[in-house]
Amino acid sequence: MNDLNLHQEQKPLVFTLLFSLLLAFLCFFGPSHSLAYDLEKKVLKYELENGLVVLILERHISPTVSFYIRHRVGALQEGDGSTGAAHLLEHMLFKGTKTIGTKNYRQEKRLLDEIRKTGNALDHERLKGEQADRDTIDRLLGKLRHLQSQAKALMVDNEIDRLYTENGAVDLNASTGQDVTSYHVSLPANKMELWARIESDRMMNPVFREFYSERDVVMEERKQTIESAPQRKLMELLLATAFKAHPYRRPIIGWPSDVQSLSMDYIEWFSRTYHAPNNTVIAVVGDVDPVKTLGIVKKYFGTISRVNLPPLQITAEPPQQGEQRVELVADANPYLLIGYHKPTLPSFDDYVFDVMDAILTRGRTSRLYRILVEERGIAESIDTANGLPGSKYPNLFAIMATPRHPHTAEELEAAIHAEIEKLKKEPVSLRELEKVVNQFRADLIRDLDSNNGLASKLSYYEAITGDFRYITRHIQVVESIKSADIMKTARTYFVPENRTVATLVRREKP
Repeated sequence: MNDLNLHQEQKPLVFTLLFSLLLAFLCFFGPSHSLAYDLEKKVLKYELENGLVVLILERHISPTVSFYIRHRVGALQEGDGSTGAAHLLEHMLFKGTKTIGTKNYRQEKRLLDEIRKTGNALDHERLKGEQADRDTIDRLLGKLRHLQSQAKALMVDNEIDRLYTENGAVDLNASTGQDVTSYHVSLPANKMELWARIESDRMMNPVFREFYSERDVVMEERKQTIESAPQRKLMELLLATAFKAHPYRRPIIGWPSDVQSLSMDYIEWFSRTYHAPNNTVIAVVGDVDPVKTLGIVKKYFGTISRVNLPPLQITAEPPQQGEQRVELVADANPYLLIGYHKPTLPSFDDYVFDVMDAILTRGRTSRLYRILVEERGIAESIDTANGLPGSKYPNLFAIMATPRHPHTAEELEAAIHAEIEKLKKEPVSLRELEKVVNQFRADLIRDLDSNNGLASKLSYYEAITGDFRYITRHIQVVESIKSADIMKTARTYFVPENRTVATLVRREKP
């Protein structure tokens, strides 16, 4: 970006507006190498001795900096019987450390050890099911509540959040997926060392305060976001049906019986094992000096010991050999999900699916929206998504649609299949392809214009593919896709035997 003189302390408003116009022009008329602005050369990549990968991008367009930490762990690593562990760990890492969130850690630790023992005993008794002793459960539950009350008095609630907020943080959040767990925040540029101090401490010295009450919070979260949301429950059912062997069948939030018996011991092991530096990517984007930034990262993160990661033995999903159908009966309006198995990035077909995704449902002029929602009026809404539920392994291309009364889900499904057939038989026009390419160029420009967006994309593709350059090379491959590629990919994967259909059916009144 040096050629555009972006490395300045402050930009006047007029220059900012002109720069935005220039970006828009390049978005629609510039070649891919112009779009990238030599981004690959500007991103500095380092690997510390402990295996931690650091990506640094210097951008002096505002006195701020965005941080993304991606741990290469998610629902994939949990194993049957322990689903929801990665998500629960994400919750726990906001509870503080040995020095953050405590009034007296030495006293608190004694109580936490007792809480752990009591909680383990309580879970053990509950797992006996009908053979469990009710008096024992009541006694242990009473003891656990008393210990939790004592420990609460030694806590400082939400201290990580307070430290960040008082120092000007925005976009403070975390998320768990199938492939990665992410922590991100944006701060004034002079607060980098505060970020490094907090986040390295969370990696080295997490303290799982309020573990059992937070486990209950996750159980309630599941009830509210899955059990009480029929469309989300249908998606959970689709994935569990489409994937018979691969762990993508597991819900990120976990199955209820697993979550309610997750132990502090297991979550601590999970944290030590998978939040290791040699399983982590950090992206720092903004008003930074790369040499100084690397020095701070080394100071705080370089002393964390690498871990011998367990070998990840993933069962490959066998080829589907027949259409699968499943129904969910609920007190809700009809809803339709269709999933097709497909390869993941960096397969060329995955790029083609990105293009088909845009052709089918991106914007009001997209095919499915224009034809099924606006012209024929048989759908209330329709959308597609490439790459569910994760990107590390072969995944699904999904179609999600709501029929408009009095049209049925069956009628809408037939109409969708008819439009899919057109992709197999009719070449996509050059104009339609150009529109899609322009949309992807616009996406890249928006990412280039945002510290947070760039840090997110750089860290994600580095974590998933081992190469952050995917962010700029994606558009170059998309530009090369022809109508013949779309027809070939559609004919290969959009076939009934590769399809799973999940339908939400309204419960009949008695």
